[in-house]
Amino acid sequence: MRREIPDFKAASARAQAALGEEGADRLLDAGRRWNLGPVLKDGGAIVFPHVGIESCGHMAAAAVHACLDSGVERVLVLGVLHALTRELDEARVRVAGGSDAAGEPSRGIQGPGVGGRDDWLPEFSLSNFLFLWEREVARRGIASAGTASPELVVRYPYLAGGRPEDLPGMGELEDIARDAAIVATADPFHHGVGYGDSVETALAPDGGGLDLARRRIGEGLEILRAGDHWGYNGHCVDAKSDARDVGQVLRFLIGEFDWRILDLVWDDMSAAYDAPPPTWVAGALIELSAGATVGTPE
Repeated sequence: MRREIPDFKAASARAQAALGEEGADRLLDAGRRWNLGPVLKDGGAIVFPHVGIESCGHMAAAAVHACLDSGVERVLVLGVLHALTRELDEARVRVAGGSDAAGEPSRGIQGPGVGGRDDWLPEFSLSNFLFLWEREVARRGIASAGTASPELVVRYPYLAGGRPEDLPGMGELEDIARDAAIVATADPFHHGVGYGDSVETALAPDGGGLDLARRRIGEGLEILRAGDHWGYNGHCVDAKSDARDVGQVLRFLIGEFDWRILDLVWDDMSAAYDAPPPTWVAGALIELSAGATVGTPE
């Protein structure tokens, strides 16, 4: 049976309103822990989570700072397009089972100004990033100083299906990416009773769960680093990661990379899904450095 996804977009808006400017500033200041602008300037990418803003807002803030510090005039932000409708969900299941993605009407890249399908309109995955982006642009006084903030291009890929190179709309995305900083959101590990794990096997975050999350996320990044797009698609299904499309598109756009997990947190989802604990999501801040070196990343 299809599991209904709660209205996370409305929940995000409520959480942002509760934070206000003071709370947003607190998260933006915490995001200064990392200096990631050079990663983007050198052709790499940053992946940040979209779980609750109180849990992971500092990581979205780090991505905002990286974009604004990189000195670029354009930023490409890749959002997760969740299967919020039955049509999207059934298409995703078919492709994961080996069906040819090319035959799916929902396959492609959506976003503001693209035209075509508008499945992205109720999407929530970039809500926190955009909220913090607007606040940081205001804090830096970019508009009042007479300079424009970088152009923000928002795109949502769907059903890469192991072949991101022929995803409809990829030509436009490649053109955008040539002179843009690239960041993306993903929650790369969902776990627990509410996500289909048995009571006997579900782990609490502090009972080995976060260790498992770090290991599974690392496994996925290694598959992606090797350029095995279809293998990565399968990993995401198994690890309950929503990164299957943004991950493949990122790998295609930036090429080989080294990776580091800079921060890892968890957010309790038991109330959201009316499920017993443990039911939670891992959110990670991940650095993808362009190029590849010998050895295993940390």
